[in-house]
Amino acid sequence: MSVFVVFALTVLPLIFTPGPDMLFILSQVMGKDAKSGMMATLGVCSGYLVHSILVALGIAAIIVSFPVLFETIRYLGITYLLYLAFHLLKSVLSTKNLHIEKNAEAHPIRKGFFTALLNPKGMLIYFAILPQFIDKTGNTIAQGFALSFIFIGLIFIVYCALSLVVAKISQKKQIDERKQKWIDGGSGALLALAAAWLMAN
Repeated sequence: MSVFVVFALTVLPLIFTPGPDMLFILSQVMGKDAKSGMMATLGVCSGYLVHSILVALGIAAIIVSFPVLFETIRYLGITYLLYLAFHLLKSVLSTKNLHIEKNAEAHPIRKGFFTALLNPKGMLIYFAILPQFIDKTGNTIAQGFALSFIFIGLIFIVYCALSLVVAKISQKKQIDERKQKWIDGGSGALLALAAAWLMAN
């Protein structure tokens, strides 16, 4: 169970970090209402479900056929986590504001699905993080799906809660810059700790 807990703590900072998925969902909330944001969240989760199937099966095949390649992916993943941590910590010192367009879509589920499915960063996160928590001696496909469902479940919970909160404060045109810097800084620190833990194990 500790592996799943550490995985959850590793991906949470990434979920809270603004990206195409979060910005799309927030645009739906601010353009219409919380329900629209939740519908967009369902679409995003559906898109990541496709990623989950591809990654779970792909990682399993790599482990069986190319163990050296699997280890290479593992260390590249740790490097990627450190890269993300560096840029998040760097953003704390920047003066860039987070701007969200108010743009309500007629079909938020469909648009959310393609937003997640076509997001290369999403696939890269899957390949960078999931291999770190898979035990090669166990059922790799089952582990891949279990980790993926944890990730998707956390996305659903966080983005739905965010939709409700933002809907109540939607009179503000953008997220408070100071709070966002705290989120970025905390996320960067957690990712750096996760990368250090993975290197030690």
